[in-house]
Formats: sequence, structure tokens, C-alpha cells
Amino acid sequence: MRKIIALVMAMVFALTVSVAFAQQPAAKPAEPAKPAEPAKKAEPAKKEKVRQITGDITAIDTVGKSITVKSKKQELTIAVTDEQIKDVKAGDKVVVKYTEKDGKLSAKSVKKVAAKAEKKGEVKKEEKKAEKPAEKKQ
Repeated sequence: MRKIIALVMAMVFALTVSVAFAQQPAAKPAEPAKPAEPAKKAEPAKKEKVRQITGDITAIDTVGKSITVKSKKQELTIAVTDEQIKDVKAGDKVVVKYTEKDGKLSAKSVKKVAAKAEKKGEVKKEEKKAEKPAEKKQ
């Protein structure tokens, strides 16, 4: 009987000790220090692709700081600064250089285009008018 009690007591002791150790997380062995990695060269930033659109300004949003430019092929709304739009108004023909970042278009420059075709046409008409009276007088 003493042997049975001793055996039961040993088992109870073994279970108690094993439960106590099972609740504590096992200590991880220390990791060896990693050798220092050589400094990586900074990757050059991707150059933003500058695009251009030539067209008429259909809308100017001074509060939202954007313009809408309509060309023959497309219509774009582009974010601008106050400085870029101070000399333009709706209906003006402009050349806008812009970039796209995260789906948003941002103007690099906004330049008003002079109506060269109209000026050339006006000069030719004036020259023709000047020539006709001279021919009639002869």
C-alpha cells in the first residue's frame, strides 16, 4: 500500500510540475547578431512623365484650383496654382504641360496660345484690300 501511495504522489507531483512549465512560454535561444548590410544606393526616383495638351479652357475652378481643357481628342481636368491661371480665362486656347501622380493630374505650366492663324489671315486680308484699290486706280 505504501508503494501505491508513493507512486500516486510521484505522479501527482510530475503532473503539477509539467502543468506549471507548460503555462510559461519557452525561452527562445538568443539569435546571433546579423552582420551589418552594406548601405544600399538610394533608388533614383522615377521621373514623372510630362505630358502636354493643347486646347480650349472650358472651365476654371478658382476654389478647387483646377482647369478643364478640351482638345480635339479628350477633355481633362488638371490641378493648377493661382499663379498659373492668373492670365487665362474660359475660352482661351492654352498649352498645358502636366504630370500624373496617383491618378491626379497636376499642371507644370499653363501657357496661353496666341491665335497665329487669325493674325496671318488678317494680315493677308489687309494686304489684299490694299492691293485692290491700287489696281482699280490704274
